[in-house]
Amino acid sequence: MRIRTTALVTVAAIAGAALGFAAAAASYQKTGVVKEVAADSFTLDLGKESWRFYTDGSTAGKDGLKAGAKVTVTYKQVATKIEVKDAKKK
Repeated sequence: MRIRTTALVTVAAIAGAALGFAAAAASYQKTGVVKEVAADSFTLDLGKESWRFYTDGSTAGKDGLKAGAKVTVTYKQVATKIEVKDAKKK
């Protein structure tokens, strides 16, 4: 009985670590110069294009953002809403 419990705890720990690693692996980075800073967002100049990043209370480092500063942003792409539309029938 004790071996079975130990095995279950080990499997659960490995599964949790794998899920945590997968979540951490889904982050991306962009480096550029800050063009504009607003209360809840900022614009990053990436050379050929500009990207707007939105921030909230949990965004680390947002208090130090200033226009002209070179920064590296770590972000995740997360869907907030999905609308499924039926495919047209032929």
